[in-house]
Amino acid sequence: MGSLSYNHKTFDFDDRILTHLQIVIVRKLRRGESFLVSWKHTAQMGGGRSSIWVHPSVPLLFTFAGGRSPTVNLVWLAQLSLSADGPHGLVVTGEDLAHGSGLPAQGR
Repeated sequence: MGSLSYNHKTFDFDDRILTHLQIVIVRKLRRGESFLVSWKHTAQMGGGRSSIWVHPSVPLLFTFAGGRSPTVNLVWLAQLSLSADGPHGLVVTGEDLAHGSGLPAQGR
């Protein structure tokens, strides 16, 4: 289990999800864009959801539990990127939801 630390708060994510989030978030921050990131809590956390407003001036730390980078699913990455550019911001979804997206299956 990895984590995303932002504005003195730490949020836990699976390394695979975190790898894809890192790519999307860094792309947006390189362009100087601020945006919303939202995700649902697991049932173990009591359900609910969280959102953070990401701004380029706030330090961000990605910490991975594993020593190897997971392979990148290009379909899932494209879906997350489209979400990040949309009106609701980057909505964290599971990789399983990317399979029916209608996007090309390259890089899975």
